[in-house]
Parts: sequence; structure tokens; C-alpha cells
Amino acid sequence: MKNAENTKKASSTTLPSTLTMHGLRSGAAWIVSEGQDAQDEFLDALSDGELLALPFIFEFWALEHQLPPEGDWRAWVAMGGRGAGKTRAGAEWVRAQVEGAKPLDKGRCKRLALVGETIDQVREVMIFGESGILACSPPDRRPEWQATRKLLIWPNGATAQAFSAHDPEGLRGPQFDGAWVDELAKWKKARETWNMLQFALRLGEDPRVCVTTTPRNVGVLKELLEADSTVVTSAPTEANRAFLAESFLDEVRARYAGTRLGRQELDGILVDEAEGALWTTAELEGARVDKLPELDRIVVAVDPPVSGKTTSDECGIVVVGAITQGPVQDWRAYVLADASIGAASPASWANAAIRAMEQYGADKLVAEVNQGGDLVEQVIRQVDPMVPFKKVHASRGKVARAEPVAALYEQGRVHHVRGLGALEDQMCAMTAQGFEGKGSPDRVDALVWALTELIIEPSAKWRSPQIRAI
Repeated sequence: MKNAENTKKASSTTLPSTLTMHGLRSGAAWIVSEGQDAQDEFLDALSDGELLALPFIFEFWALEHQLPPEGDWRAWVAMGGRGAGKTRAGAEWVRAQVEGAKPLDKGRCKRLALVGETIDQVREVMIFGESGILACSPPDRRPEWQATRKLLIWPNGATAQAFSAHDPEGLRGPQFDGAWVDELAKWKKARETWNMLQFALRLGEDPRVCVTTTPRNVGVLKELLEADSTVVTSAPTEANRAFLAESFLDEVRARYAGTRLGRQELDGILVDEAEGALWTTAELEGARVDKLPELDRIVVAVDPPVSGKTTSDECGIVVVGAITQGPVQDWRAYVLADASIGAASPASWANAAIRAMEQYGADKLVAEVNQGGDLVEQVIRQVDPMVPFKKVHASRGKVARAEPVAALYEQGRVHHVRGLGALEDQMCAMTAQGFEGKGSPDRVDALVWALTELIIEPSAKWRSPQIRAI
């Protein structure tokens, strides 16, 4: 067993030119791909000091998204799913800023800020966590934690001070030449704390900040991502699967795959949600079901594009089923599929709609005909002359049509199966003022037509005494 003296010596040792020649950013991937003989040759060529240094050379082991992009930037946002390796990326970035070529050399940064949601989370995750600063530091460069001062002190004199996002004013006064911010998107006082940190980053020639976070639709994160001085790396949970328990992956895949929450927490995708949206992520997650009851009716609704050009909008095609037995307040709807397709010819979207009907055993095809008039029905009947078909005309705006449907969701009367991410994204971009997403909300339009056919219009007839008396 090698002694501590060799360990200290190791951290200042460089690896052989073979590794540099192949590029440190892909060192581990390269050595794995080369096979056993190359691995043995590589390891045999290393000295004792180099072998001891190897576990602490993060550029050799890191995944691409864990390494800061090159070039000029003010903020690096490492955004990813749960367990994607964000904390390790932040800890290693801090280490790279404070360490020099030798143990007592000065690094790029001398005074850093470590900002987490709470002081406890800074200490337990960012500093003492399994992927935190202490865990990834070699013995000769491991900093000392002074709890009373909330301060990390490195052997070369560099320091990092811990701050809580619950106390933005705590950042008033101190000044820094670098900062690591963890889970910015979940802070309750995110904007206030972020703004105070920017005023504090005023030391050195080029103060920078590393932000490691799971994405959430909060204004401060969206603005940060849009800034010209920000660079971003991102990765899903699966990217780091070699270091995650298989049982964890199996459980979260089964529970969250195909949901908006899964796209956010597992895929590391910023799921947009407009301010004042008619639907929210939380509402849609609450509407999720894994098992379907026996349905009384199923319809396929279509919102056709104006033309069949490559620049046309999508064709919204949504499949919805419903239970309409008993009192109207007990009626429930289930969104079964989003079969929408991109810009396509009339024959293509008509075929897609008919296939959806056949796959789900739908009773009727409902299509908006404002743009295409009788041509819409003609195109569909060219595919299936006998298809049960209903034309619908939009006499009100999209928002006015969508609001009664949104009310059904508020009442808990509409449920979603998994795999409707694109549709749900459009839903969360619909506000009382209009659609704040890109293009046209064709998927939402189709959804609205389907639920209008299954629940809205029949409910109105059910409530009418004149009609019920007939």
C-alpha cells in the first residue's frame, strides 16, 4: 500500500503524453474503448505517483457535460436531471479555480462564494457530500472547514464562504472572484439572492459563477439562460447511469417516464410554463393515471394545417376517451394519445388520423374546417369513405374555446396517460391573453375539440330541461 507521502507527491504529477495526445476530455472513454491490452499498457506505464494522482484528475473521468465550456463567459449553467453529476461538476470547478500547479501555488480564485438553498445544504451537499468539495480533493490540497466562520480554507490560502439563499442580505458586503451556486431554480428568494451575488462578484479580472441546477420554470433561470454571457451544458439522468443504482433508475423510469415532471427532473429539460397559464405543470402531473377504466366513447380530434407546405404548422391529432354514465358531474375524460405530426401533406395527416382511430377504436373523427372547409372532409374520406365524421367550426377565439376545457382540469375531471409531453408543453403556454409558445397551438386546439365533443357540449344538453324532457 502506498503511503501518504506518495499521495502528496502524486497531485503535482502530470500524466504521460499518451493521455494528452488523446485529449483529457475523453480520457476514460478512450481507455475503455481501447480494450484490455491497451488498458494494461496504459496503467503499467504510470509511476506510483501518477497512479495515485489519476483518481483526482477530473478531466480524465468527467462526462462531457461536467466540464466547463471553453471561451469567454460570465456564468456556466450545468443543467441536468437528478443524479446527472451536477454536484460533482460544481465541486470540481471550484477545485480547479483555487488549485495551482503545486499544492501551495495560488489558483485563479482566492475568494469564492458557495450559495445553496440553506446553510445545511451547502455544508451537507456542496462541501461534505459524496460528490462535494472535500470528497473530490486530494489529501495535500483538501481544504479545512471552519464551521463557526462558515468558511473553507485551502492550504494555499484560498477561501470559500457559505451562504444561504434564504438570506440574500448576507451577500451584501462580502466580495468574491468566483462563486458556485447550487439548485438556483428551487430557491424561494432566487432573484433577490442572485442579484446580490452579482454585486458581490467584483474581485479579480474575470469573476465567474458556476450554476448547477435541475431546471425549473422560474424567471431568474430563464433570464440567465438567455444572457449572452451565459454558457450551458446539460444532460439527462441516464448520462450518469454508471454511478447510479439500477433500482433507482428502474423506479424513476417507471414512475416518471413520458411526463412533464420526468422531462424536467430526469431529462434535465427546462419545461416552459407561461405566467398565468390556463394549465400548470403541477395540475397536469396531478391528472396523471397509469391505468384506464372502460370507456364509453373515444374520439379523435384533428386541427388541420392551412396548407401542406414544409413551413406549415403542425397538424394536431389527439385521442380522448370518456366515461359519460351517471350525473354529469361524474363524467370523466382520459387523454389517450397525441398523434400529431409535423408539416405534412393533407393525405399524410388524414392517414395519421385514421390510423389513430383504428388503433384506439374511436367512435368518431372530429375536425375543424374553418381553414379547409369541405376539402378537409374530402381528404379524410379519400382515406376512409365510411369514417364517422363531424365538422366543427371555430366561432370564438382559441382562448375562449380553451377556458371551459381548462375548467374541467381544475375540477379534476380530465386525466392524462404518459407520453404527452409535447401536448402538455403547449397547454402550459396557453394564457388568458393567448398562446406564448412558438407557432400555433395545434395540439391544444385538437384537445379542446375532443373534450368539447365528449364533455362540454353533452353536459350543456344534459343540463337543459327542455332537451331532457324530450
